[in-house]
Amino acid sequence: MGWIITILVGALCGWLASLIMKTDAQQGAVANILIGIVGSLLAQWIFGGLLNIGGSAAGTGFSFWSIIWGVVGSVILIAILKALRVLR
Repeated sequence: MGWIITILVGALCGWLASLIMKTDAQQGAVANILIGIVGSLLAQWIFGGLLNIGGSAAGTGFSFWSIIWGVVGSVILIAILKALRVLR
């Protein structure tokens, strides 16, 4: 059951981040899921225990704040990917 929740939350985070970064038309569902999951891991790695807002640190469990942190991490990931694409 944990994998299903991870995929669904990853899809939500990736989709919201792609809307924010205006890359939604370029990405499919699988890309949104992957970006959401990797973005959540990135947010957990960057912010970890530094910012503990709402009683939930980045990437810890399923809560409103973990979704927010996942979106933040996904936006950072998309920005990095856009920058790398420009350099090519």
